[in-house]
Amino acid sequence: MNWQAAVERTVTGLGYDLVDTERSARGLLRVFIDRLPNDPQGEFVTVDDCERVTRQLQHVLEVEGCAYERLEVSSPGLDRPLKKPADYARFAGQSIELTLKLPFQGRKKYQGVLGAQESGNGWRVVFNDGKGDQALDFSLEEVREARLVPVVDFKGRRFAPAPVAAADDKPQADAEVGGRE
Repeated sequence: MNWQAAVERTVTGLGYDLVDTERSARGLLRVFIDRLPNDPQGEFVTVDDCERVTRQLQHVLEVEGCAYERLEVSSPGLDRPLKKPADYARFAGQSIELTLKLPFQGRKKYQGVLGAQESGNGWRVVFNDGKGDQALDFSLEEVREARLVPVVDFKGRRFAPAPVAAADDKPQADAEVGGRE
């Protein structure tokens, strides 16, 4: 069995999605994993997930006789690449950056919302070119690279609603003033 099949079998067997693998000339083997959709453990890969996959891959690759110097397992990041048809289906409705292999009307790069073509035979990205919304239909064979557009919210909980006190939770000062008559 080759190293790619061993990695894929191990990652999927542990309940993760194999996003991508990279192998460098200096013996680095890099594996990108993601959680499966609707995973009860959450939607983001944790350090514990990476450690679990790393430990298992070390054993499997040794048994299979796959040579490597260093193994890195990580999440795909906020700008997750879309590689397989299942990735496109999973992230339909989200913003992506798309790079085509060949230019269409003088341009290769598009950023917009991913969706399926109405015919069901391919994909569509809806983008605004400054003149209004436009749609570009494409097939996966035409794509050089596609990535999610990172969504970062630095505001966090700042705009979360304040907790509402129950009706019988009176401030301490009011309770003391009312009892001194």
